[in-house]
Amino acid sequence: METKANENNNALQFKYLDLVTVAFTVILILSNFGSSAKIIDWGISIGNIRLAFDAGTVFFPFAYIFGDILTEVYGYSRTRRVIWVGFGALVFTFLMFWLIRVLPGESLWQQTVGQDAFESILGGISFGGIVLASILGYLIGSFANSVIMAIMKKLTGGKHLWMRTIGSTIIGEFLDSAIFIAIASLTGVFPWELFWSLTLTNYIFKVAIEVLFTPVTYWFTRKLKHAEGADVYSDLTDLNPLSF
Repeated sequence: METKANENNNALQFKYLDLVTVAFTVILILSNFGSSAKIIDWGISIGNIRLAFDAGTVFFPFAYIFGDILTEVYGYSRTRRVIWVGFGALVFTFLMFWLIRVLPGESLWQQTVGQDAFESILGGISFGGIVLASILGYLIGSFANSVIMAIMKKLTGGKHLWMRTIGSTIIGEFLDSAIFIAIASLTGVFPWELFWSLTLTNYIFKVAIEVLFTPVTYWFTRKLKHAEGADVYSDLTDLNPLSF
């Protein structure tokens, strides 16, 4: 049986917070590999806008679902720590792939694979625009999503979870998609001709996944609250994203 708890109750001990944190972070990192590797074309258009999206979009909605679950079950302050953990993991990934990129390649590898192949597939996550785009889009979108979830939970008294998850995603995913695609386009990662196509398709796909997976989010949230024995309400006087 779960107990309603305030976020500043440090006596709470959680069994699964670390596992949810790992899942969130892994999905976040994989989404950046996908974004660098491929642009997918659905083969359909809305007006003159072709519905194409970077492959990281396949992963990223699930990071938002986990972000919703984190805020709903564990509260904003713990989710804030997870968001910064994800940020640290992203920066570490970018730095390590930058190091791999600049280290000299072995001669047989150069002949059979080559630096150009590395640059075209993995170069995007080792330097330049996609790194800045990913970090800024992720931080602004994730914090907006979590803050809105926390505020709406207080306002609704914990009712209407679907309204909170979808409402926060509509705003958070818009900010993330627009910032990510804009910066990536400005720095030459994506061609400007694809700006509206990528932005619109990213946004539609991410929000659609959130809506479609609402029953899964309900089930997962209910199970976690029961397993943890708590239902945390965030302290709305402490929504500063810069705290840790």
